[in-house]
Amino acid sequence: MTCRFCNNPVKTEFADLVNSPASNSYLTAEQLNEPEVFFPLKVMVCEKCFLVQVDEYKKSSDIFNQDYAYFSSFSTSWLAHCKKYVDMMAGRFGFNQHSLVVEVASNDGYLLQYFKEKGVPVLGVEPTANTAAVAIKKGIPSVVDFFGVNLAKKLVSEGKQADLLLGNNVLAHVPDINDFVGGMKVILKPNGVVTMEFPHLLQLVLNNQFDTIYHEHFSYLSFTTVSKIFEAQGLQMFDVEEVPTHGGSLRIFAKHKEDASKSIEKNVASMLRKEVDAGMLSLDYYTNFQAKVETIKNNLLEFLLLQKKEGKLVAAYGAAAKGNTLLNYCGVKKDMIKFVVDANPHKQNKYMPASHIPIVTESVIREEKPDYILILPWNIKDEIVKQLSYVKEWNGKFVVPVPKLEIIS
Repeated sequence: MTCRFCNNPVKTEFADLVNSPASNSYLTAEQLNEPEVFFPLKVMVCEKCFLVQVDEYKKSSDIFNQDYAYFSSFSTSWLAHCKKYVDMMAGRFGFNQHSLVVEVASNDGYLLQYFKEKGVPVLGVEPTANTAAVAIKKGIPSVVDFFGVNLAKKLVSEGKQADLLLGNNVLAHVPDINDFVGGMKVILKPNGVVTMEFPHLLQLVLNNQFDTIYHEHFSYLSFTTVSKIFEAQGLQMFDVEEVPTHGGSLRIFAKHKEDASKSIEKNVASMLRKEVDAGMLSLDYYTNFQAKVETIKNNLLEFLLLQKKEGKLVAAYGAAAKGNTLLNYCGVKKDMIKFVVDANPHKQNKYMPASHIPIVTESVIREEKPDYILILPWNIKDEIVKQLSYVKEWNGKFVVPVPKLEIIS
């Protein structure tokens, strides 16, 4: 393969998770007896720009379609994070009724609703029609399309330019990252601001977060590499923050290179130095990750086999994409985990891809009283432990697999 940013031939392997179905391809009961399509899940690193990436084995248009199962509004901690962001941005940059906030991958309106409450005009861009329909019902104008240069030009021709262009957990999801960032350059007003949030590759490596690798994530990003991608399209970083979401993310702030109204904050140089000091500009940094992945697999299987031998009931919480990566790489099936609970009704009464573990409502926890609950979306483990604190009534315990196996009483 060639690098999706710099077109350099890519030959160095970062991690090989063998094969897996698309992470959000949940199954109906009727589909359980049908063949499933598996795709290679091998991650490579570019020797020139250090972009970590998977090939586009499954087209983004097939992943992000009208049956997309991820709705952002089902996590209370995520909503709180977004509201805090909106308050911060409105205070820092003074967005008001004369501004336009455009969000790429606006999903079900989970974030733009808070700008709307402040009277700030908003526009969502969302390729999955079912989530966009929910946003529209909330009064969030939404364009159902993939973002890039062509769509940006179309919106500008309609008089829609962004004072703020934002995207949360979307930069990693685009196969043509140059076209995507190029679209930002087109739609951003001369003094406009871009913010993007994405899981930090530094944290992925540091905390063994291999389960965040799946086919929806085409790229795994460092600040150094993202800065180069933006610079190639005429955009410049002027600030960066570390935020705790998704196991440790970056929030970047970008502007037009020509925009002299914003000073470059010291955080930019500090983050670049942090990545250099961590070794992220050396191939050695990327070639030892596979061994850590295999350690997590072995520890989880050892735990599950012991509980099965002792007759304990193990359930899981959160039918998250990262959970499917973990279960499928480890080869876990419904004989080891009886069911998965999820709050999203669009996933309930379906089955996890490949493992065929049924997805049920939370009421089943009280009915079945599992001895252990494996928390698959470990990034919101505190929220889940608090929500399910009643399992202590029967001495139930929680298990977190990443960054290392941990049992929480």
